[in-house]
Amino acid sequence: MRIHAILASLLFAGLAFAHGHTALNGTWTLVPDKSDYAGERTVQSGSVTIDEREGNVTVSRSFVYEGDNQAVFYSDMTDGANHATIHSGRDLKSKTSWDHDTLKVTTTDAGAVTVERYTPGPDGTMMVNVLRPDHKSITLVFERK
Repeated sequence: MRIHAILASLLFAGLAFAHGHTALNGTWTLVPDKSDYAGERTVQSGSVTIDEREGNVTVSRSFVYEGDNQAVFYSDMTDGANHATIHSGRDLKSKTSWDHDTLKVTTTDAGAVTVERYTPGPDGTMMVNVLRPDHKSITLVFERK
């Protein structure tokens, strides 16, 4: 009887953990006035789409930055199995992994490493912490679209 209780507990814990990985699935829209840019260029608008399915993670990002006289459009995608490394060109590689309910995207470009952490917020939002070399950490807040 005791072994059944232990197995049931492990099953439910595994299901809860797997659910956490799909909790970020969907399209998220940036809330600029709730975000902390730490003195960096302000993002006027943006969206992130996350799709974690059967161990494959796709993260698509699209941002419009505030510029002197123009908006700069930025878009990229990370797509691969959990813990897979994606090589794009000679010096760019990106890796996704899960740390409990946080999706971590590590991108290396010409030796410079940028780390993005996507975490569910307490109020149904998604918090994205971005740490780039020689920059202060910024925190972006997104709402589900």
